[in-house]
Amino acid sequence: MKTQKMNTTISPFGAVLLAASLTAGFAGVFLTSSPWPVFVFALIGAYLLLSVRVADQWERVALLRFGRFQGMRGPGMFWIIPIVDVVSPAVDQRVRVGNVKAESTLTKDTVPVSVDAVYFWIVWNAEKAILEVEDFEEAIAMAAQTALRESIGRHELAQMITERESIGVELQRTLDEKTNPWGITIQSVEVRDVQIPQALEDAMSREAQAERERRARVIYGQAETEAAEKFVNASKVYEGHPMALHLRAMNMLYEAMKEKGAMVVVPSSAVETMGLGGQLGIAAMAKNPNIV
Repeated sequence: MKTQKMNTTISPFGAVLLAASLTAGFAGVFLTSSPWPVFVFALIGAYLLLSVRVADQWERVALLRFGRFQGMRGPGMFWIIPIVDVVSPAVDQRVRVGNVKAESTLTKDTVPVSVDAVYFWIVWNAEKAILEVEDFEEAIAMAAQTALRESIGRHELAQMITERESIGVELQRTLDEKTNPWGITIQSVEVRDVQIPQALEDAMSREAQAERERRARVIYGQAETEAAEKFVNASKVYEGHPMALHLRAMNMLYEAMKEKGAMVVVPSSAVETMGLGGQLGIAAMAKNPNIV
């Protein structure tokens, strides 16, 4: 985890003042032939060097004087009294992202899972973040991990896999309730990955495949039933119209004969039963050597 940046660096402006003071001191030596100007201007420059601080545009710091809170400083340049004043670590008020993992946590249906999530947060009140909690970054990380484990225990495996968005919203509300008193808002939580044991993953894959096969067989059975019903209806139509049956048989034979190199085997009993065109049909069949 990243630690907060301590605002103890010397500002460029303070360094310039120190350099200017030393330059003025050495100039005084050449003019007065006395070392005192260097000493005096060096003290002034050192004081300015330690008094000037600079905070970036997105940073806020707390100023403590004799241990008591005096107010927030930043962004930009501000002054402190050396030795008397203490500056807190700088608080970054930009949107930041954190990562939280929960490994081998049992779901509601006792399945061990490993969940990886990210959360986006921002410090909206730097004063509370500094004064109300010792290390707010670590506190947020611990709260996020605890909330994630509790959420896993309240949901089943199927919910963890299919309802990631709703789980993220639930975690965001839970964390926001904890961090708001610290001046911190959790903007969103996103569940990135849910990992399950390999053996369980293989079993779920086989179960899904078996379910797909079952559905395919049910659909195939329904299709067969519908086809049988259609054939029954067709048989009733042909029963009352024998000539239609003969025409249908001749059409089927013609379709088979159209294909080049096709061989059609027609039992003589079928020819006699269906009356396939009488002598003309038999003569036409005799002219085609591919028909037996």
